[in-house]
Amino acid sequence: MGAPSPAAAPTPTVTPAMRQYARFKAQHPDCVLFFRMGDFYELFHEDAVLAHAALGITLTQRTKGVPMAGVPYHSVEPYLRRMIDAGYRVAVCDQIQDAAEARGVVDRAVTRVLTPGTLVDEALLDEGRTNRIAAIDLLGGDPPAAVLASVELSTGTFELLDLPAARVVDEVVRIGPSELLYAEPADGVVPPVIEQIRNLLACSLTARPPWSFRQAEGRACVQEHFGVATLSGFGIADDDPALSAGGAVLRYLRETQAPNDDAKQRLGHLRPPRRQSMDRFVTLDATTLYNLEIERTMRTGAVAGSVLSTFARCRTSMGKRLLRDWLCFPLRCLEAIETRQRTVAAIIEDRSLADTLGAQVAAVQDVARIVGRVSMGRATPRDIVALGVSAARAPDIDGLLDGRPAFTDALQRLRAIAEPLAALGASIERQCVADPPAHLREGGLFREGVDAELDEAMALQRNAHGWLAEYQQGLVSDTGIKSLKVGYNKVFGYYIEVTHAHTDKVPDAFSRKQTLKNAERYITPELKTYEDDVTAARSKAIERERILFERVCGDVASESTGLAAYADVVAELDVLLCFAEAALRHGYCRPSLVPEPRMDIRQGRHPVLDGALGERFVPNDCVMGKRDKGTEGQTDEGDDGATLALITGPNMAGKSTYIRQVALITLLAHTGSWVPAESATIGLTDRIFTRVGASDELHAGRSTFMVEMTETANILHHATDRSLVILDEIGRGTSTLDGLSLAWAITETLAARRCRTLFATHYHELTSLADEHDNIRNLHVSVREWGDKIIFLYRILPGRTNRSYGIHVARLAGVPGATVDRASELLETLAVHTGESVPPAPRPQQMSLFTEYIEHPAVEALRSLDLTALSPLEAFDILRGIQERLQDPGGPAP
Repeated sequence: MGAPSPAAAPTPTVTPAMRQYARFKAQHPDCVLFFRMGDFYELFHEDAVLAHAALGITLTQRTKGVPMAGVPYHSVEPYLRRMIDAGYRVAVCDQIQDAAEARGVVDRAVTRVLTPGTLVDEALLDEGRTNRIAAIDLLGGDPPAAVLASVELSTGTFELLDLPAARVVDEVVRIGPSELLYAEPADGVVPPVIEQIRNLLACSLTARPPWSFRQAEGRACVQEHFGVATLSGFGIADDDPALSAGGAVLRYLRETQAPNDDAKQRLGHLRPPRRQSMDRFVTLDATTLYNLEIERTMRTGAVAGSVLSTFARCRTSMGKRLLRDWLCFPLRCLEAIETRQRTVAAIIEDRSLADTLGAQVAAVQDVARIVGRVSMGRATPRDIVALGVSAARAPDIDGLLDGRPAFTDALQRLRAIAEPLAALGASIERQCVADPPAHLREGGLFREGVDAELDEAMALQRNAHGWLAEYQQGLVSDTGIKSLKVGYNKVFGYYIEVTHAHTDKVPDAFSRKQTLKNAERYITPELKTYEDDVTAARSKAIERERILFERVCGDVASESTGLAAYADVVAELDVLLCFAEAALRHGYCRPSLVPEPRMDIRQGRHPVLDGALGERFVPNDCVMGKRDKGTEGQTDEGDDGATLALITGPNMAGKSTYIRQVALITLLAHTGSWVPAESATIGLTDRIFTRVGASDELHAGRSTFMVEMTETANILHHATDRSLVILDEIGRGTSTLDGLSLAWAITETLAARRCRTLFATHYHELTSLADEHDNIRNLHVSVREWGDKIIFLYRILPGRTNRSYGIHVARLAGVPGATVDRASELLETLAVHTGESVPPAPRPQQMSLFTEYIEHPAVEALRSLDLTALSPLEAFDILRGIQERLQDPGGPAP
C-alpha cells in the first residue's frame, strides 16, 4: 500500500478556500484529498505531487510554492480507481452549496472516503467479482479462536462467522476481501497472521483502535443502526462474540461513507447480519484453492485457464459473482446439493425452458449493486431505468417457473415479491425515458406529462427556437441588416451577431457584448429578459428533475428488501443455467452423492483440459471405498475397499492431472454442478486437501521443504475418514533417505486414517505397502517404449511400475544429447534395483531400508570370538582375515 499523504499545513497568505482545504486535510491526514472547486477536483501540496506521479496529470502551482493538480469532476471515477489501485485512500470533498448562493467561500464537506473495500460506483468495481471488506478479531483462549465479519458494501450483504484460530488464514483467503480491518496492537506491529493474509491476498490492511472491537461497543453499534433493542430477531444472541468484529466493520463504514449524513439512510441497503456456519460447506484451505486453480492459474495468475473460466458464461454480473462463491464454498448438505441438481436437470431436459429463462435472466441488470448505489446517493439515471426494466421482469420469471417442481424454492421467494416489483418497474417506466442520460446535470430523464412544473419549464426551453427565429426576423426587418443572426452559447448566453460591415446600422438599444474578428455581438434588454427567463426555466427544470429523481430513489429504497431477494434468485438461476449449459456443451453427467465415504468415477476428465483438448483428452476411472454388499457392480475391478492409491509413473505422463481431476470432480459435485465423467458416485466430503507442486515462502523464512511439511502437517492433523487428500511427490525436497522415510510414514498414517487419498510418487519403494495394508492400492501411468523413446498413453492402470523414465523426459525437454547419454551411463552405475528387477550382474546382498535386517558373516564371526583366550597376535590375524573377507566377498570365511 502506498505511503499515506501527510497533512498539508497552510501558508501564511492562504485564501479562505485554502484554509477550508487545510481543515479537511487535517481531518483526513491518511487520505489523498480530492477538493471540488467548480468544474474540477483539485489536489494541493504533497497530494498534488502524488497524483502527478500516480495518475500522470499535469503538476502546476496555484500560487508560488504551492503544487496543484486537478481532474474534471464529471470524469473523476477513473482517476479515483487508479489512486485506489495504487494503494492510496481517497477523501472526496464536494461543494454542498450552490456557488451562486454563497457569500464568500462555498460550503464544502467530505462526502465519502474511498478505500479498497468500500467502493460502490460501477466504474470503480469489477462486475464479476465481489468487493468485500472484512474485520477480524483474534480472541485468544484455549484453544485460540477468532471471529470474522464481512460486508459487501455494493450489495449490502453482512455476514458473521466464528472459527478456530488455525483456520483464520484459510477462511479469509476463501472470502477474499479487498480490505481487512484489525485491532492495532499497542506496539503498532502487524500481527503475523494478518501479515500472512496480506501476503496471500495482496489486500489492504487497516488498523483500527482496539476499543472499536469491544463486544459491547459492537452490539450497541449494530442495534442502533438497525433500530432494534435485541438482535435475537436476526438469529444472533446479544452476547455473540462475533459482534466485536461486526460492530468494528459497521462503525468503519459509517465513518467513511456517511461522515456528515444520516448513516442509517446512506447505509440503508445493508441487510441485517447473518450468522454463517462453516459446517455448511466443504472446507477448502488456501493451498487447495491455489493448487486446484479455482479462480486463477498457478503459473500466470490469470483467470483464463482456471476452473472459473470454464464455467464463466453467466448472463448477469450477479451470476458471475455467485459462481465464484459457489466454487469456493461447495455444499456439504446432501439435500441442498440435490435441490440444485434437480434444477440443472430440468433445464437440460427442457431446452425451450432454458432458452426462455436465459433470455429473461439476461435482461436483468445488476439489481443488487444498483440498490446499493441508490441507498448511498450514487445512482445515475441509467441505473434507475435499468432497475425499472429489471424489476418489471419479476412476474414473467415467476410465471415461467410456475408449475415446475424443480424450481419450487425460487418460485416461493419470487411469488412474495413479484407484484410490488412489477408495480415499481411500471412506475419507473411510466416516468422515465427509455434512453436516459448518463447524469442529471442537463436533465432529460423524465417524460412529458409526469410533472406539471417540469412540463412548464421544459415548454419554455422547447419554444426558445421558435421565439428566437421570430425575434431575429423582427430585428432584420427593423434594422435592414439581412445578415444579422441571433444565437446562443454556454459561455456568453444569447447574443445578436452583426458583421463589421453593418456596424453603422446597429441601433443604440444594442449593447456590445463581445468582439470577434469579423463581427460584433450585442444584447438588448428584451433578449436579456428572455435569456433570464430561459435560464431560470432551465435551472428550474434541472432542480425539478433532481427532486423527482430523489422521489423515485425513495421508491426504490422502500423496496430494497424485495429487490435484494430478487437479485439473489436471479443470480442463482443464472448460475444453474450456466451449470446446465456446461453439462450439455462438454458432455457432463449427473453425479450421485451418497453418505458413505467412497468414490466411483468412470471415465473422468479434468474440466479445464477437457474443454481445451476435447476428444484428445484421455479419461480415466477412480474407484475407492467399498460398496455395500449387494450393490450393483460390486465385482468391478478396484472395488476392494482401498482408500489410498499410490500412483507411479514418469513425469509428464498425467499423474498430477489425474489426481487434480478427481479433486475437481468431487468439488463440482458438491456445488450442485454436473461433472466431466460418464458416471460418478461420490461420498459426501468434509474437506479437500492438496499438497501439490513446489514453492517457497522466502519472505516468511520458509524453504520449499518447510512449506511442503507445513502443508502436510495440516493434512495429517485435520483429515478425517470423510476427507479427500491428493498428494504429489511428498518428500522430494530433502535427501532421498529422509524423503522416502517421511513419505512412507505419511502414507501409513493416511492409510490408518482411511481418508480417500491419491498419492503420486516416484518413490517406487512405497508400492510394497500395498502388500502390507489391505486398503492401499497401486496404480501406474501406462507408457509404451519404442527403442530408446517412450510414448505416453495417459492411462491409469492397476499395478506398480519401477521406472520413472526421467532420462527419457529430459531428452524430450531438450537437454543436450551428450548430457543425456552421460546420465544414462551414470544410471547404470547408480541404479538401485527393487525386488522385481533383475540385476545385470551378481551383487553382494544389501540391507533394505524397510525389510528385516540381514546379518553380515563378519558380524557373526566377531560375535563368536572368545577374546579372553586370544593372544594379541591371534586377534590380529583374525581381524586381518575379516578385513580381507570384506574386501573380497567371494573369498573364504575368516
